Amino acid sequence: MNQSAWRWILLLGIAILVMKCKGYESIPSGTKTTSSKSAKLRTSIVQFAEKYQGKSYKYGGSTPKGFDCSGFTLFVMKEHGIRLPHNSGAQSKLGKKIDPKQAQPGDLLFFEKQGRIFHVALVKENNNSGLYMIHGSSSRGIVVDNVYENSYWKPKLKFARNVID
Repeated sequence: MNQSAWRWILLLGIAILVMKCKGYESIPSGTKTTSSKSAKLRTSIVQFAEKYQGKSYKYGGSTPKGFDCSGFTLFVMKEHGIRLPHNSGAQSKLGKKIDPKQAQPGDLLFFEKQGRIFHVALVKENNNSGLYMIHGSSSRGIVVDNVYENSYWKPKLKFARNVID
């Protein structure tokens, strides 16, 4: 091998080492991964959101002084490096659309009235006992509700979105 070929091999080796050190890994195409990093992020998102239970509702609010529904999801996700617009309709177009039955903690739920997305909530828990969301309610502030046991929210649930993975 000539000197030029050795340089390319050396540079390729260095590039691979740098990528490994920065957390890049080779994943075969078509492989679905649920990493422990993703699981930790989801747990952190929910735990952070829970700290704000009981905070008051404020139209257009996106701080602990008061939240509206999309301001709350914006605030929680921003803390975890995920950027969202301050509008439930705009948030409903981001990430991967999923069936609410498959939603995981940290995913977003979207609700529709008269053909328009009007509300967004964060999945707290999804199990045999229900689909629990934490969200900004205009009458109760930041609260947790079981969507499937709530006669107001259940019929309005449209879909979920994964904005994490």
